[in-house]
Amino acid sequence: MDNNRNLILAIALSVVLFFGWQFGMNWYYPEPKHPVTPPAAQPAATAGVPVDQAQTKAAPAKARPTREGGLQDPQEVALEQKDLSADLTAPGRVRIDAPAVLGSINPVGARIDDVELRNHRQTVEKNSPPERLFSPDGTPAQQFAQFGWVGANGDQAGIKLPDAHTVWQASGGPLAPGKPVTLTWDNGQGQQFTIRFTIDDRYMITADQTIANTAAAPVIAQPYAFINRTSRTASQDTWTVHSGPIGAFDGAVSFSNNYSDVTKAGEVSPGGKTDWIGFTDIYWLSALVPQTGATAKSDFRALGGDNYRADLLYDPATIPAGKALTRTTRLFAGAKESDVLNAYQDAGVPKFGLAIDWGWFRWFEIPIFWLLKTLYGLVHNFGLAIILLTFIIRGLMFPVAQKQFASMAQMRAVQPKMKALQERHKDDKAQLQQEMAKLYREEKINPLAGCLPIFLQIPVFFALYKTLQLSVDMRHKPFVLWIKDLSAPDPAHILNLFGLLNFTPPSFLAIGVLAVILGVTMWLTFRLNPAQMDPMQQQIFSLMPWFMMFVMAPYPAGLLLYWITSNLLSVAQQQYLYSKHPQLKVQASKDKTDQSRAAARDKGK
Repeated sequence: MDNNRNLILAIALSVVLFFGWQFGMNWYYPEPKHPVTPPAAQPAATAGVPVDQAQTKAAPAKARPTREGGLQDPQEVALEQKDLSADLTAPGRVRIDAPAVLGSINPVGARIDDVELRNHRQTVEKNSPPERLFSPDGTPAQQFAQFGWVGANGDQAGIKLPDAHTVWQASGGPLAPGKPVTLTWDNGQGQQFTIRFTIDDRYMITADQTIANTAAAPVIAQPYAFINRTSRTASQDTWTVHSGPIGAFDGAVSFSNNYSDVTKAGEVSPGGKTDWIGFTDIYWLSALVPQTGATAKSDFRALGGDNYRADLLYDPATIPAGKALTRTTRLFAGAKESDVLNAYQDAGVPKFGLAIDWGWFRWFEIPIFWLLKTLYGLVHNFGLAIILLTFIIRGLMFPVAQKQFASMAQMRAVQPKMKALQERHKDDKAQLQQEMAKLYREEKINPLAGCLPIFLQIPVFFALYKTLQLSVDMRHKPFVLWIKDLSAPDPAHILNLFGLLNFTPPSFLAIGVLAVILGVTMWLTFRLNPAQMDPMQQQIFSLMPWFMMFVMAPYPAGLLLYWITSNLLSVAQQQYLYSKHPQLKVQASKDKTDQSRAAARDKGK
């Protein structure tokens, strides 16, 4: 009766955990929805760096971000395409045609507001367009960088300065490595402003901002740069992956602020020396890197209407008559490719490689990621690389598994003594524990040895999970057959007959082929394990594979592939070690037979 009650309680708790888990997954990784557009909201005022036109736009209803981010409302997507068609065909734009970046520079306002990533596609389809990172001011997916000047303390300082409406004269182009683009503007008061853009072969654009003073008196000016973006395209910000404002200050990367924090405060000034500042999504990053040795302050601002800004403002500088002042700011606009970020860090951008939110366990995750990429370089398929990684991990842990089975054999050998102790001290739990500990010492048995392989696999499992979740290198990487993206869940759902039926199952029933294979392989591993002494525990173990099948279904396909491979290797390993310890296999078979007979007797009563 007690066992049945405990089993019912365990099943009830499992059901609660299962549906609670699905609720959490739906909350943190929602499917795209179609929000309703509310009336316009008035923007908050800002100071210092000039206010953007985008502040005056109406804001659609709040929408929970999805894992990769991007616009969710089909109406907004259609409007974005319409706006891009109009804005990007305007005359005067200077093309960007670099190895990793496509787009254009807007001479109105000296803005980089059109950036696409050549090597990354929006979907897994081969004809999918390049991933768009920057869009012009006022579009639903707006994100852009602007460069300019303000007077001392934000004042005009008696001279005319360029603003968001200034039309600059462009020369050179298209912008490409070795092919700079120069924007110039003369205020007619003796000051000439120049912005010279260069780009490397990856994602870094350099802006040299120069003010030349040909007037008879000195002038004071402050160069600035900012990144403006909407949070409507932001990826999901969770406890494991940061999305939102980001920067490195005093040599440490800060993930402490999200968009809601900036909204509540209105303005957030991180403090300390600014190494770089910007915004991050799960795969993409836009960041400003100030000139080395120049003093600049930075902050994040909420502009209203889901729009935010990362400001970089240099200290005021006096430009004497006949002199010029240049400040150099770099703009990173691209994918968070680990090798690229590390290369920029090696070139002098502090902590840039940590723009990827590896978390506290990066000391273990980064080596796993390195090994996975090395294997990918050999086999050119991330699915095969994951399988090879599993072989390597299990091979390294094989000596531990041998000790585990030896310990299990010892435990089986002393089971009669253990049962005798349990019977003798069944009414004295404290004495029983003491006698059991004494028995373990005398027989030189470590009862926790069987848990060691599981504990060793936990950091590997978590490291691979973070790699699949964070690394853009894994995005849209196929395996075989229907697995087109190892970083996404298995798309072949059984309930809709693998897409033949025109409906999408709810997430808690969206069981894919890999999840079923995972359940079967886990069941096989449990079948080969020795039967549990407690019947209730044995029944829970018999249900566990199918419970885990539902729990793991929403996870990336690559993670399920790792676990399936690990299970299959466990089966092979158990068969081999049983051959080395035949007494263990005989005992396990006997235990299962005894339990079956006991269950049959209980059922007959």
